[in-house]
Amino acid sequence: MFNDGLRIFFCAVASVTLLIHGWLGAAVGSTRFYPVPRKVIEERLGMYKGDNQQREATLKQLFTQAGCDAQHLSEQVVRGSKVPNVVCVLPGSSDKVIIIGAHFDHVAKGDGVVDNWSGASLLPSLYEAIRKELRNHTYIFIGFTDEEKGEIGSRFYAQQMTKEQVAATEAMVNMDTLGLAPTEIWISHSDKHLINALVYLAKLMNSPISGEDVDKVGSSDSVQFSERKIPSITVHSLTQKAWDTQILHSSKDKLSEIRMDDYYQTYRLMAVYLAYLDQVAGGSAVSGH
Repeated sequence: MFNDGLRIFFCAVASVTLLIHGWLGAAVGSTRFYPVPRKVIEERLGMYKGDNQQREATLKQLFTQAGCDAQHLSEQVVRGSKVPNVVCVLPGSSDKVIIIGAHFDHVAKGDGVVDNWSGASLLPSLYEAIRKELRNHTYIFIGFTDEEKGEIGSRFYAQQMTKEQVAATEAMVNMDTLGLAPTEIWISHSDKHLINALVYLAKLMNSPISGEDVDKVGSSDSVQFSERKIPSITVHSLTQKAWDTQILHSSKDKLSEIRMDDYYQTYRLMAVYLAYLDQVAGGSAVSGH
């Protein structure tokens, strides 16, 4: 039923053009994204070593490599934390905003690759995938500090937002614990319209996706934005099987646990998703009306 909805052309320069027409009666035009090669994704994932301060510095370095210059790359000092949030802004043609976040901190046990360098290290690569085209939305990529201590970084960021900034933010996309399996959505902590858009694209790309609520694990950074009535979605890979192996917060959290095929497929899906949201976030195409 989706054959006329999307055509994907793979170009020699590794760009991808999406021509999307007629989804739920809405013509959303065309857009482009430029995914980085899998080798780059794996190299950035492998740069997980060090304490949280070192990870913060590494994340800034990766954003710089991806093209986020000093004018648009900053640190946000966070009350109650010794380590700041990392913020990279990709200006758009309007004041409407899409936030993409992932925490870079980890607990003492294990290497914290799965939880959550897997999400944080994708932020610069997602920035790189969409930066070459002028977007309607301004994208704000945030590496959150101290999620493991009670979402301190995301809580501070969300609470510091003015009413005007909240009103201008049309979506918050959170990534936490990727690469253990194909893409999962935390349904109970995600906006239904954002879910519909991601599932729709995954089906068109033949990319596996399913819903897996992980409320038993705890909370995540998207909650702070949902509480301010910002439509949010959390993407992860923590299936019941993965949970039963007790990888999180243990010495088992190592690079070897990442399934690279699934991890790179999630990256490509998220790159398409961010480009697609630029066309439909805040509009009728997301809501399905």
